Amino acid sequence: MRVEIEYIPLIPLRELVAFPGVGFPFVVGREKSLRALKKAFDSDGLIFLSTQRDENIDEPQLGDIFTTGTLAEIKQSLSTPGKNVKVIVEGIIRGRIVEFVFTNPYFLVGIKRISEPTVNPKDISSLLSKVRDMFENYASTMQERKGLVIPSFRIMEPGKFADFVAAYLKIPVMEKQNLLEIINPVERLNYLSYLLERELRRTKRGGRRTQPPPPEPGNEVEELKYKISISDMPDHVKEKALREVEKFEHMPPMSAELAVTRNYIEWLVAMPWKKKSRENRNIKKAWKILDGDHYGLKKPKQRIIEYLAIRSLVKKPKGAILCLVGPPGVGKSSIAKSIARATGRKFVRVSLGGVRDEAEIRGHRRTYVGAYPGRIIQGLRKAGVKNPVFLLDEIDKMSADFRGDPAAALMEVLDPEHNSTFLDHYLDVEFDLSEVMFITTANYMEGIPRPLLDRMEIIEIPGYTEMEKFYIAKDYLVPKQIKAHGISDRNVIFTRDAIYYLIRHYTREAGVRELEREIGNICRKVARKVLEEGKNFQEVLDIEKVKDYLGPEKYHRMKVTDKKEVGSATGLAWTEYGGDILLIETALSKGKGELILTGRLGEIMKESAQIAFTYVKTKLSSLSIDTSRFASFDIHVHVPEGAVPKEGPSAGITLATAILSLLTGIPARLDVAMTGEVTVKGRVLKIGGIKEKLLAAYQAGIREVIIPKENEPELVELPDEVIKELKIHTVSNMDEVIKKVLIGDLDKIELRSDLPLSAN
Repeated sequence: MRVEIEYIPLIPLRELVAFPGVGFPFVVGREKSLRALKKAFDSDGLIFLSTQRDENIDEPQLGDIFTTGTLAEIKQSLSTPGKNVKVIVEGIIRGRIVEFVFTNPYFLVGIKRISEPTVNPKDISSLLSKVRDMFENYASTMQERKGLVIPSFRIMEPGKFADFVAAYLKIPVMEKQNLLEIINPVERLNYLSYLLERELRRTKRGGRRTQPPPPEPGNEVEELKYKISISDMPDHVKEKALREVEKFEHMPPMSAELAVTRNYIEWLVAMPWKKKSRENRNIKKAWKILDGDHYGLKKPKQRIIEYLAIRSLVKKPKGAILCLVGPPGVGKSSIAKSIARATGRKFVRVSLGGVRDEAEIRGHRRTYVGAYPGRIIQGLRKAGVKNPVFLLDEIDKMSADFRGDPAAALMEVLDPEHNSTFLDHYLDVEFDLSEVMFITTANYMEGIPRPLLDRMEIIEIPGYTEMEKFYIAKDYLVPKQIKAHGISDRNVIFTRDAIYYLIRHYTREAGVRELEREIGNICRKVARKVLEEGKNFQEVLDIEKVKDYLGPEKYHRMKVTDKKEVGSATGLAWTEYGGDILLIETALSKGKGELILTGRLGEIMKESAQIAFTYVKTKLSSLSIDTSRFASFDIHVHVPEGAVPKEGPSAGITLATAILSLLTGIPARLDVAMTGEVTVKGRVLKIGGIKEKLLAAYQAGIREVIIPKENEPELVELPDEVIKELKIHTVSNMDEVIKKVLIGDLDKIELRSDLPLSAN
């Protein structure tokens, strides 16, 4: 027999479960629900009622609503002050959502009615008598439930009786939903027997928390008091909330403060004061989730597993505060999401990019018009639990102005010693943040205020090697984009050569964001061909097909040869997109001894060039070389790709090498890349971004590099394939650099003979 699907408007219920055969009132206030109610009125008066999984969600999505609910008939409706509508409905039959037709402008669902098996009351007379007696005892302990005993005795059908009792039991919403989902009346009565027995035991022990009866809809004051009484807020917060209700009760109806006070009380009620996610502490399961979501990234994964291990051993460990640092597109935010999945916690994200107002963190005081809590409290309300994984994105992009310093406010949030008593100016009561797992992200550490940096554990994600990008594309990005564009892996097959060609000639990044875009671009064009030529269309993507789809190569990598050149040197730089190669060029011309710098150099890099020039003059003077002739010519230093800003203290030794090569005529090896800052005395200083720079050298085909001696400990963080392929020289002074790069008799350094004469 074919089961018919009925298409019915849906209203998601909060803190309420509808049962068949039972009439009850509720208030409809949300815009979508009001539209669904109107649609039901305009048709046959039928509405489908299903409960939200989390009552704190204001705009529930498909996954936030239970699929089992009750088909009900609207008996009466009444408009109340404001936009709310009071509705009285009566449940008809259980139903299951089998299709979400659309979610805007209201929820329309396809449902199938659920028929329950027929049970003869005589066959279960002893069970029925037991439940009736227990319900009578239960109702007698609660004043507001006494009137239900007589009506319950009139119901003879086991299923209807079970639903009647279930509707009026004061038990958690999840247990009521369980009762609704039990189709067999006998099983439902057995479960009710267990629940009634438990509630009666609690009453005898005096352990039952007495709650006031639900207020009549439309009575705002009683409604607020009821919400406060059943909330899990601490006693001192509850007292404050009740004082606010008292003020609310005595306010004039048209007072501007009325909405402000109600909004404040609603915030206090909605906060997850005690509610927590149940944590997963299974290390093997966590490893499986992390490995399934991300290729490589051993260190971040190991740190998460260590965190879970500590959670298993220590009852109340202090919240971990991790800072994931790396270029855009390396997967910092997605790692945070995976951490939430691996730990079984809710996930919430807040972007701090461009935040410059302290109130964005601490909230506005309620005396201000349009006051609201800060982003931390808003995030926790959204999460609905007090122990989520809380991602603070782009912490290095904050700034400060006359409205305060948000970084200073964040110090209390991220300090495990003090965040258990975090005070938001709007809430005006302390909230415990100690169980939140905070994760922050940044593109570079230099942008993070030092006091904040001290409170976080840094995990660097420098970027991916070509091989890592290949496997990420093959195993993650290609399947994801194929699915997103509605085609199958039979329609397009990416060859190994095609993926490597994409990586080398259509992307220039440390991460894989641009790579994913280009893969999506190809899939989009294949999708069009599938529509034009049929579902059996197949494309084996090779290098030539990539060119056809994406056009000319976007990027041409610097060709590394064993070429030697006077006045040039190969440097390594850090940019916001990761590491990069810089070919520094110098030239001489008649002049007055000036150093001319071009190529969009920042202030720090200009200083590096001046220091490098001073070092060269000092070096030549120490060799008894007359440097007075320097006044007769200018030195022009140029760093190509002028559209790209270059900044940072890492080009000193490259600049010094190029200038020294220019003045002496000794050629420099261009197949050796270098990075490091230099002093006027020739010492080579430690620099940052070493991993990104070495990855850039490796990906550009360079196999010999020079780095500062002080950066040597950081080499252990590099991928094994990079360490094996690169010949890395560590140096502590410029003499060591000169010996590795300049080609010639370094014992007889002298000025080249063709230096320009004085222009005077």
